[in-house]
Amino acid sequence: MRIVGYAAAAMLLLGAAGASAQEAPRGKQAGDIVVGLGAIGVLPTNGGHVNRIGGTPTASNSASPQLDVTYFFTPSLSLNLIAASTQHDVSVRGSALGNVRLGDVWALPPTLTLQYHPLPRARFSPYLGLGVNVTWFYGEGGRLTPPVNRVRIDPTAGIAPNIGVDYEITPNWLVNLDAKWILMQPDVSVNSGFIRARADINPFVVGASVRYRF
Repeated sequence: MRIVGYAAAAMLLLGAAGASAQEAPRGKQAGDIVVGLGAIGVLPTNGGHVNRIGGTPTASNSASPQLDVTYFFTPSLSLNLIAASTQHDVSVRGSALGNVRLGDVWALPPTLTLQYHPLPRARFSPYLGLGVNVTWFYGEGGRLTPPVNRVRIDPTAGIAPNIGVDYEITPNWLVNLDAKWILMQPDVSVNSGFIRARADINPFVVGASVRYRF
């Protein structure tokens, strides 16, 4: 999370400096393609249920670089796609066996979001969105609590409410702050299905990026 905070502070300072040299914002236009590179923090809210042993499925916080692309159909309506991958420690807390380590796993959660920009001509341009997410899990490994010897987390799909803001530095360069709540509830299988769980991960994804407009 410090990475995201430092990135956001640096971008806002850069934006303030650039804005002083720019009299009027260009604003968003139909046909714009905007590419962003930044950092995100993934903050699971955690919940769900586990059969046989009880307890709460839990995934750790994580941070990662992120690439995103936005296309504007109109000055106020755009489609955004994000690409990032984060690694999380996973466990069951408060089970009949105590806290059970399920190792670590990588999550790949591409999210496609339709966004509405009510102030497309403003330098400070907020937006609201609603996205569709599909998350795949891969690279399972790390420490396991005996007698756990195998963990599989199934792909999952859900929606992703979104809010954010673009700040125009120059006609082509922008800074962005963005937050999503991804409804992510995968099924988990432990020891080839002997124990099953539904993990209500439902993470908040917060990020800051620099964007270039073509």
